[in-house]
Amino acid sequence: MDDPQPNPWLALLCAWLLALIATLSVLFVGEVMGQAPCNLCWFQRAFMFPLVPMLAVACFLSDGTVWRYALPVAALGWLVALYHNLLYFRVIPEAIKPCGMGPSCSGSDMMVLGSLPLPLLSLGVFSLIIVLLLIVRRRLSA
Repeated sequence: MDDPQPNPWLALLCAWLLALIATLSVLFVGEVMGQAPCNLCWFQRAFMFPLVPMLAVACFLSDGTVWRYALPVAALGWLVALYHNLLYFRVIPEAIKPCGMGPSCSGSDMMVLGSLPLPLLSLGVFSLIIVLLLIVRRRLSA
């Protein structure tokens, strides 16, 4: 019996939901709670926000080829998030500060559930989106 063509739609839907929840969450923190993002958070937003409409259209059209242009966007966001986390957790010397002048994401009010910093959550979401897009890619090439 022939296996049906693997459908990447569920992975696309999960990736879109992650991007949507992340986007709505940071908009809530910024606009409702009034917490201004630091410079590196702004860059991460610049890579997360376009993923929402990009992946929504791909879900609507069941277009698995979206991985070709969504994956580089997510990967660039992941790199910024990784750099931000290296600074946040002081792996990179403290002389380089993303939150030095102006708003800071290192305060206790920028923690989720009391212990998860926003930069770490951003890295996690970008990582999950990348994994899901790689699953889409693999299912299309199967």
